[in-house]
Amino acid sequence: MGRNTRKRRTPPVAKAIAAAAALALGGGGLLWANFHASAHEPDQRAWGGDRTKAATAQVATVSCPDVGQRLTNVPDAARQGVARELAGLDRQIAEAYARLAATRDAQAKDPGFVRNAIVGPLGEKRAATIDRIRIGIQRAGGSFDNALAQLAPCTTRSTDRTDAGGGQQNGGQQQDNGGRQGGGIGGQAGNGPVAADFVDITKVAPNVQGRPRRTANASTGTFTTRCGVNANKNHNTDNVIVAPGVTNGAHHLHDYVGNQKVDAFAGDRTFLQGGTSCENPGDLSSYYWPVVRVQDGTRDFDQNADGGGKEGNAGRILTPVQAEIKYVGSPAAKVVAMPRFLRIITGDAKTTTNGLANANAHWSCTGFENRVQLTERYPVCPQGSKVVRSFAFQSCWDGRNTDSANHRTHVAFADPASGVCPNGFKAIPQLTMRLVYAVPPPVIRNGRVQNAYAVDGFPEQLHKPATDHDDFISVTRNGLAGRIADCLNRGRNCA
Repeated sequence: MGRNTRKRRTPPVAKAIAAAAALALGGGGLLWANFHASAHEPDQRAWGGDRTKAATAQVATVSCPDVGQRLTNVPDAARQGVARELAGLDRQIAEAYARLAATRDAQAKDPGFVRNAIVGPLGEKRAATIDRIRIGIQRAGGSFDNALAQLAPCTTRSTDRTDAGGGQQNGGQQQDNGGRQGGGIGGQAGNGPVAADFVDITKVAPNVQGRPRRTANASTGTFTTRCGVNANKNHNTDNVIVAPGVTNGAHHLHDYVGNQKVDAFAGDRTFLQGGTSCENPGDLSSYYWPVVRVQDGTRDFDQNADGGGKEGNAGRILTPVQAEIKYVGSPAAKVVAMPRFLRIITGDAKTTTNGLANANAHWSCTGFENRVQLTERYPVCPQGSKVVRSFAFQSCWDGRNTDSANHRTHVAFADPASGVCPNGFKAIPQLTMRLVYAVPPPVIRNGRVQNAYAVDGFPEQLHKPATDHDDFISVTRNGLAGRIADCLNRGRNCA
């Protein structure tokens, strides 16, 4: 389907987030609004300042089951329509979150406001969307699990139940520039991060596990591809894997290296014509990830744009000082070449509500990478050390599909102890990425963070570090895929 050329209206999420952002204090200040309620039954009490009640909790975000993760069998004829409906679910959640953030006064005055004006209508919209997904799948001859209809209702989460592990967030207590204590959820745009999302890496015990022992059949080589750091600022807020044909389908900004013509409307033919930032002209693959921002009160080009400041992704965008992209072999087997147009997503952009099952990003500091890797906290690095994000993608392929309905089941991770792929899967070159940033160290005092940094994300995910993720589309020519596999299998180090 071609690009929709109709003029796009400002979506409700943009209007509501803009209203919420207007409440945020400049210079790294915090949107603070004490809304005292349980996650399911808001009560009627005043908010702000010294009226805080420690025994109650502020509603911080909207929590909805992830329908897309549960879809494992969608006929090809229905996939694009289903993808659009799933993108609609994401948009509905973002709009509901924006309304939650912009209506603290109304919530304090009306104990039923969140239920009646936000969560209830959201559930009704989701039910209608899930039913359209059912119709689309069944019309294409597929079967639909009716249990998915039970995923329509949403709840809310409070400030002490919003970290990726579901545990305490030190009460989520923050402080605004006026010195008043509040129960805000932090961040330059009012949706995180908070002090509890950071840790001094020098105080973390070593936690890096050993690698599987190599077998006689191991593929021990490496292949490095040099594609730059996105110095030309190739950005957009689309996600062609998850939301093809949907503008702003990611609701956050991506850096792109490699293929230079990737947006929501790109297809396989476009990728082959896209050009590349990689030194090897045969590497037309797309490597893309959410940007990192410093929330020091500054603004960037997208402050008033969808996916940027309008949706809570505020602050100055950092370009990596290094972006290392390397393919490595399997400790247990020879690898087969990646098929052209293989798509892989690693990590989960929605761990704040989904939990950590698919989390796969790691945060560390230069000089500490072989000792400490973090998933649920951002590191505060010592002087002279830089922040490092790293990803090790799924390295097993089902041998048939270049994608799957939930974008996960066609690939898998090898067993962490043995390095062996699951039954029915073949070892492929494992894509690894290491992104290094010169981040001004955030300062944490009295339970609050100043000059925080955070990865871009869906607004309701509160910029938690565990929501970090990475995306990849394999596009090679001139036999490059085969040469990468051969290099690994021969135990060579190639570039």
